[in-house]
Amino acid sequence: MGAFRIGHGYDVHRLREGRKLIIGGVEIPYELGLDGHSDADVLLHAVMDSLLGAAACGDIGKMFPDDDDVYLGISSMHLLTRVAERIRDEGYSVSNIDATVVAQKPKLSGFIPEMCSNIAFTLGIDPAQVNVKATTEEHLGFTGRGEGISAHAVCLIEKK
Repeated sequence: MGAFRIGHGYDVHRLREGRKLIIGGVEIPYELGLDGHSDADVLLHAVMDSLLGAAACGDIGKMFPDDDDVYLGISSMHLLTRVAERIRDEGYSVSNIDATVVAQKPKLSGFIPEMCSNIAFTLGIDPAQVNVKATTEEHLGFTGRGEGISAHAVCLIEKK
């Protein structure tokens, strides 16, 4: 067995009108979407940062700068594919991902299986190695007031 490394990722985006709400690569019906340079998929951004951090490869801002128009409106699923390639190139395999999305609204539980499947497929791992949870903040803070959505992710990677 190789060396194990743990990574943590966190991301947050403001909700606004005129954008699609995409979380975990799933378009979720809602009147507001997340604002950002890419598709602003808060869950995938946290997952990518956890993976890059575990491999000591910086973060998504370093890999995909938000002042580069190449990434304007880009799908975070595409970016996750690039991160997966980078992790493999560094000699690591993904052991597991555990993530939490913090959103007062909309209710996300019905979309979680597809989110897990999207992440697992893109990383080339079994869906049983991916866990996504959703929670509210009981109307506290910016997420509780419905101003934005945040996500945390942790991962375990192993040197091949």
